[in-house]
Amino acid sequence: MISKTRKTKETDISLELEIYGSGKAEISTGIGFFDHMLTALCKHSLMDIKLVCKGDLEVDFHHSVEDCGIVLGEAIKEAIYPIQNVERYGDSVVVMDEAATSCALDLSNRAYLVYEGLKTGKIGEFDAELIAEFFRALAFNAGITLHLINLRGDNAHHIAEASFKAFAVAFRRAVAKNSRTGTPSTKGVL
Repeated sequence: MISKTRKTKETDISLELEIYGSGKAEISTGIGFFDHMLTALCKHSLMDIKLVCKGDLEVDFHHSVEDCGIVLGEAIKEAIYPIQNVERYGDSVVVMDEAATSCALDLSNRAYLVYEGLKTGKIGEFDAELIAEFFRALAFNAGITLHLINLRGDNAHHIAEASFKAFAVAFRRAVAKNSRTGTPSTKGVL
């Protein structure tokens, strides 16, 4: 179990993370849609996450969403590096009705994000552009190379949810135990 906190003038976050959990989520950010997305991420990654974020929601949701990505990324990095006896790479395509999103990732310890998804609009009160902000913060703080690409879709809620679930499934596959891989790199270290 990894525990993390982050306190700034904008947010106060506490996180507990178990990478090899059962998909249990206890999420409270004050942002209903974001809580829903993080709960889906837990369920499909099989990570257990307990997350409480008290943010300056009277300003907007940006600080809370980005800082949650930072803290989750830091916890993931602490949990998985140095990489040993896991698959390292994971990918998935998740469909939700008319929407389909592809995720491919590498637990490379080299942060990179390719994001081709929702960039404007609203999902209820949630700014769709915050999806990219969350995944950028997560990938850069976890040291993950992440490609998240929406293939099709019309409904913003479906597209967003397919994105979180696609990441979850790809991540679950990347951290799958494989005793034959040792350090899964020709460099001998990640």
